[in-house]
Amino acid sequence: MKRGEHDLGTLLRSMEPSLADEEYVFVSMKESRRADLNIDALLTFKEKEGVTLILDKTTADSHSLEYLATWSMITLSVHSDLEAIGFIARVSSELAKKGISVNVVSAFYHDHLFVPHDEGQEALEILQTLSENP
Repeated sequence: MKRGEHDLGTLLRSMEPSLADEEYVFVSMKESRRADLNIDALLTFKEKEGVTLILDKTTADSHSLEYLATWSMITLSVHSDLEAIGFIARVSSELAKKGISVNVVSAFYHDHLFVPHDEGQEALEILQTLSENP
């Protein structure tokens, strides 16, 4: 298994951000409810207060699940090393300068940024500019 890129400059130049078409939501529920629903979530994370699921909005709505906001997902296509230093800090800092909140999920190959749905396109453009001028 090959490690991902760890050089900050290379990561920024190679990140190739892409905006998903789907609209996503974060929901929380008890583990027993999650098992009963048999939902295929994009992400499942267990916390002491309950299980957090990231789902496409359509699935959440079809199961009458409550959520507070809708999110766009931007995937940074570069294979980033889980131990890379400063990459997420730099990306989130650029978004913060423009007043855009971000929730980050780092998986083995890529980082995925969840930004408020109505700011998805703006966030994508900010990241594209950062990639062109790191």
